[in-house]
Amino acid sequence: MTSATGSRKLSLLELTALVVGSMIGSGIFALPSAFAANTGVYGALLAWLIAGTGMLMLAFVFQSLSRLKPELDTGIYAYAKAGFGDYAGLLSAVGYWLGCCLADVACLILIKATLGQYFPALGDGTTVLAILSASLLLWAFHFLILRGIKEAALINTIATVAKLVPLAVFIVFLFIGFRADIFALNLWGFEPPGASTLWEQTRGTLLLTVFVFVGIEGASVYSRYARRREDVGIATVAGFLGVLCLLVMVTILSYGVLLRPDLAALATPSMAGVMQAIAGRWGGLFISIGLLVSVLGNYLSWSLLAAEVLHSAALNDAMPRSLARENRAGVPSAALWLTNGVIQAFLLVSWFADYAFTLALKMTSAMTLVPYLLVAAYQLKLSLGGADAPDAAAHARMRWIAAIATLYAAAMLLAGGSRYLLLSAVLYVPGSILFWRWQRQRGIAFRPGERVVLVVLCVMAVVALVGFGSGRLRL
Repeated sequence: MTSATGSRKLSLLELTALVVGSMIGSGIFALPSAFAANTGVYGALLAWLIAGTGMLMLAFVFQSLSRLKPELDTGIYAYAKAGFGDYAGLLSAVGYWLGCCLADVACLILIKATLGQYFPALGDGTTVLAILSASLLLWAFHFLILRGIKEAALINTIATVAKLVPLAVFIVFLFIGFRADIFALNLWGFEPPGASTLWEQTRGTLLLTVFVFVGIEGASVYSRYARRREDVGIATVAGFLGVLCLLVMVTILSYGVLLRPDLAALATPSMAGVMQAIAGRWGGLFISIGLLVSVLGNYLSWSLLAAEVLHSAALNDAMPRSLARENRAGVPSAALWLTNGVIQAFLLVSWFADYAFTLALKMTSAMTLVPYLLVAAYQLKLSLGGADAPDAAAHARMRWIAAIATLYAAAMLLAGGSRYLLLSAVLYVPGSILFWRWQRQRGIAFRPGERVVLVVLCVMAVVALVGFGSGRLRL
């Protein structure tokens, strides 16, 4: 990419807005019913404890790597490649890119589902009219981003500030409408209460928690635009901690407004239903408007991140160099065209999905966990090699942080279940095969370990396709 000029450099506020804007979007507005469908208060608290700890460690990993490896200025892709080779970098780039595309699909579906509560023709966001109107919105944002990264980042910053207002109002009303007796009835969630069922309840929410934290790496991906390198780490940790507080309050306090079965039955976006239960119909409308602003900003953040990762991979010869092409405004236009083409294809596929929004949400989590795992493992590799800290105490601390982050990402992949792993393999294989052919043309052979990974992914993809054919696996 062409060198970033001073006018295109991003401030600490803009970098933080990229982190917050990426994380706060469609997911937070669906949390009350999504959690209530799986667990009660105790399970929710356990889920946030696990997710908060794991993601905080991952935030520290990104902060550390931005300091230790300033030359790796393309974030999540560059770390995987530096740590484990070209194919790992490719998997990280493809996984993260497709995760961003799926997150944009979730945003578009939620926008239409929200409007569908007032305009029935839009239904749950997957009717023909909903998909057509979502497609128009998709390409409108496409041409907005083509005008320039800096301009898009400014709009994202404004949208991030605007989306925090309805969330703050919602939390105030949660305190006003909170009832201790209802909260007490929701502590266990399901009968019979007990620790033996608590993990199973919690397990059902873990991929949801990953989704709402995806975007934590936003500042790292755009580190080459930062005015000061140290702002990348500050923006990552500060953005994470602020969003974590919001997520916990929205989830836990909602259990004090409605009984768990009633929370679980709320239509998407369930936050509007909770607000309506407290303040009446105007409250639901207020949250719906806030959601539209929030999700539009979130959509913009994901589009920026998706194109940037694909562009970075092309610059580093992990993908055809044609994808590194930029327009006059310095926007990775070729990557953006491909990204939005894939989003359009996913939108069409969503018409056939039983629960399109939930599928897009959980698939986003599954696809981005592999890049997270590779980044955390790279920091762990540096820690074990003694290359990450100036003194023994700091070195030991970073080693533990990297180990916990690596374990967390691996555990979340397994906790999500085989369905999402198999679906992920279907998406990873085409990019892997294209990369294999690209490497052969350049005279570069796959290493033995890389061949094993490719074979495993192909087998998983075949199992998934057979499952689709037999009806045992559904979208």
